[in-house]
Parts: sequence; C-alpha cells; structure tokens
Amino acid sequence: MTLREQIQNKINTKTKPLGALGKLEEVALQIALIQETLTPVLEKPHIVVFAASHGIAGEGVSAYPSEVTFQMVLNFLNGGAAINVFTRQNGIELALVDAGVDHDFEPNKKLIDAKISHGTKSFLHQPAMTEEECHAAIEKGKQIVREIRNTGSNIIGFGEMGIGNTSSAAVIMSKLLQIPLADCVGKGTGVNPDQYRKKIDILHQAIANHSAVNTDPLQVLQTFGGFEIAMMCGAFLAAAEEKMALMVDGFIASAAFLCAFRINPSIKNFAVFCHQSEEKGHALLLEHLQVKALLNLDMRLGEGTGCAVAYPLLQSAVAFLNEMASFESAGVSDK
Repeated sequence: MTLREQIQNKINTKTKPLGALGKLEEVALQIALIQETLTPVLEKPHIVVFAASHGIAGEGVSAYPSEVTFQMVLNFLNGGAAINVFTRQNGIELALVDAGVDHDFEPNKKLIDAKISHGTKSFLHQPAMTEEECHAAIEKGKQIVREIRNTGSNIIGFGEMGIGNTSSAAVIMSKLLQIPLADCVGKGTGVNPDQYRKKIDILHQAIANHSAVNTDPLQVLQTFGGFEIAMMCGAFLAAAEEKMALMVDGFIASAAFLCAFRINPSIKNFAVFCHQSEEKGHALLLEHLQVKALLNLDMRLGEGTGCAVAYPLLQSAVAFLNEMASFESAGVSDK
C-alpha cells in the first residue's frame, strides 16, 4: 500500500460511517501526507503578519487613509488587534513584519525589520516596485519562514496589513487569471458606491497604463503588488520547500498564493485554505485554484484572522486521526 492508501485506510476504519467527518478527513489526509507519517503532529504554529504601505492608496481607492497601516502595526505590537486576540486564544505564535511601511518604528523585539522601502510607488503611474525590490521582498519572505522552521514549527499561516492592498490583489488576480477586473474588485475597507466606481476606474486606468505587462507572475507582482504581498509570495514558496503545512487566509493572501502557485504549482499540496472571504473576488479566485475553504464566516479583515480561527479545526483533524479508536480496537462491528 502507498502511504496515501495507508492513511486513507486508517481514516476509513475509525469508529464512524465512511466519510462522516467530512472536510476534517480531507485535512487529516493532507497533513499526514505533508508530514509523510500516519501520526502527524502540529508543532509550534505560527502566523506571520506582513505590513506595508501602498502608493496606490494615495489615489483614493480606500475608505481609510494610508497612515492607518502604521497605526495598525502599533496596535498589533500593543496586542490590541483581532489577530492578537485569536492567536492568544489558540496558542499560536504571532510574528509581525515591517515589509515596507511608510513609517520609522522604534526598535521593538516584537517587530521584524524587513523594510524594503517606505511603501511602493503608485502603480497608476509607474511600476509599484523595481525588479530588485520585488526580488528582495520575495527573498526576505523566504528567509523569515526558514528561521521560523528552524525553531521546530511545522505549520504556518500568513496575514497582511496594508491600506490599498485589495486594489493590488484585485489587479494581480485579473492579470494572472485573465478575467475582467470588475469580477475581482470588492469594497476593501468598506468604500461607498461612488468610491467603489472610482476605485474600478483608477484600476482600469492603471492596467491600461501598463499594457505591456503579460501574465508572468514576477512581472505582475513587481508592477501591481505590495511589499507585503511579494514577501508573502516568497514565504509561501519557502514554507512548501520546508514541507510545512500552509494556512492560507483571505483575498490578499490568496492573491499572494496565486503568484507563488504560478511560480511553483506543487505548493498547492501543502495549502489549507482557511476561509472564504466576503471580499468579492475571493470565491472566484478559490474556484480558479480548484479549492474549497474550510470556513465561510463573511469575514474580510485580513491580518491572518481566518488562519487563526480555522487552526482549531486542523487540530481536530490531527486529533481524530491519532486518538480515535478503530472498529477493531474498540470491538465495534463494522458493516
């Protein structure tokens, strides 16, 4: 029997009707395959939140001003954000990264200084970053993950903070999947109908201004991305290389995942898609990736909150695989 067949047989012979634990059975199989064992263990779970400022935010695509990005990083550092609450609740280590925030933070042992620059340029007028900056961000994301792997962690999720980053994610999705921008653009931080129309108009103009950009993921990322999205792309790639289970958060994280997936399609084997965001493009993006999310709670906060909330389900999947009796061991008659 192959390892997959052995794991599936172990799941099938638990004291339950075949398939009765639904998606938990799929997750148990996936995590056991990632770890190449019949008895997987989740060790030192981490969520890394990458923060960066976006030049496109200055064009009026968001309901919030750009300075909210650095203010929210301070909130993370003070333990007051949703991601702080949920990681504390579920025993997940939280790592905070300055990927390119337009603010000079005081040195803080809770904040990883990976600043590429003080925010991207506005991609309405020019590429968001240079080729060198994009490469540096990807490599930094890889390095951060490898350092976490070296602490013994084997499961990791990623979140983000960056006013304007739903605009980046929507354009990345539209370009890479070759689908209409209107199918990808949502309300982000909660723009009103007039702001929403303006957001779409600006992003259409930005795409037209970069008509030479094709579907190469690195070129799309460099032109329309954010430092936190590029860093997360690198982080996804490294986590899969390190054979870690990957928790994928919402719309922006999934856009970063899409870039990484186009670079290395095998990373999908390591990815658990934690929740389907309420952000408009996310359901379509998940459909294109041919995956289903564990949860649909109408969330659209980002920060890795979907990963943190879904993590106990992954614990449950591993727990039943390791601890639940089989028909044979429990002396229960199988049909």
